[in-house]
Amino acid sequence: MRLTPSADLFSPGEPATLPAVSVVMPVLNEEKHLAESVAAVLGQDYPGGFELVLAIGPSKDRTEAIARGLAAADSRITVVANPSGQIASAMNAAVKTARHEILTRIDAHSMLPDGYLRTAVRTLMETGAADVGGWMAAEGNTPFQRAVAWAMTSPFGVGAAANHTSGDAGPADTVYLGVYRREAIEQVGGYDETMLIAEDWELNYRIRAAGGLIWFTPDLKVTYRPRATLAALAKQQFRYGRWRRVVARRYPETVNRRYLAAPAATALIALGLICGIEGLTPFSPVGVRVASLGFLVPVIYLGGCTAVTAVFARDLPLNVRARVPLALAAMHMCWGAGFLTSPKRLSRR
Repeated sequence: MRLTPSADLFSPGEPATLPAVSVVMPVLNEEKHLAESVAAVLGQDYPGGFELVLAIGPSKDRTEAIARGLAAADSRITVVANPSGQIASAMNAAVKTARHEILTRIDAHSMLPDGYLRTAVRTLMETGAADVGGWMAAEGNTPFQRAVAWAMTSPFGVGAAANHTSGDAGPADTVYLGVYRREAIEQVGGYDETMLIAEDWELNYRIRAAGGLIWFTPDLKVTYRPRATLAALAKQQFRYGRWRRVVARRYPETVNRRYLAAPAATALIALGLICGIEGLTPFSPVGVRVASLGFLVPVIYLGGCTAVTAVFARDLPLNVRARVPLALAAMHMCWGAGFLTSPKRLSRR
């Protein structure tokens, strides 16, 4: 299906093939990044015209005041309330408010590069896809953030998923962010508001099941700011793993080795530590020497993370490289722990 925009939406000399776009952004506790993210959207050179809908959750900082100030300064910005603070409900509220037939999701931690909207909508039209997106090019400012960014864009951190590490253009299970046809979202009933994490993956699954095409293109490279502290990273990855288990329960046919690698490593390391500690007690039935071999499991794992860093991250500055094993371990172990401990009640719709 082709899009048929109105002629008055285009700049002189631009082919009349690019429709107006609604950019929608869920926002919660983002006073540090919101203005920068909004500026990247408003700076887009897009001849079809666009609006920006900010769905604001109950933030504990000055996020809402900043959002309303930005809206007062630019008529292209609309602010809508998202009382739950969850991404899926924010997206549904923003979609209802949005005026246009093309919907672009953007996060307040992400910075759209120049030409993003133009490239995305052209690709949407050329491929006939229901959703087009690219990859999350994580970039950090501090040494820890830079270490996390390396892990997030490396196959050793997140596997070979194109939406994290890039790759060739083509059909995909999901993409980072996404530029959707409104009708594709509405046809499957919108975002599932019971999904607190992985809501975009779950939506794209339903779109694909309904016959829609999800298209990845490496041309859509979006800068992402990783979590700034180890605690914040651990919490994020634990929640990711927890909700990925929900997806696995709902759609078991989607489970692959990449999803199981972190939980398997976490379980083996936990078992090794338990055996090692048990071997140190005076009541160990197998003796100290045998049981303490369990400590080899975490030692081998940490050695592997260190070796990967030494070989593949050697171009990083030393103060960043020294933090990469910690970032890898935190991502793997917390994601795996979340996956293994995810309660079945989360799967209820």
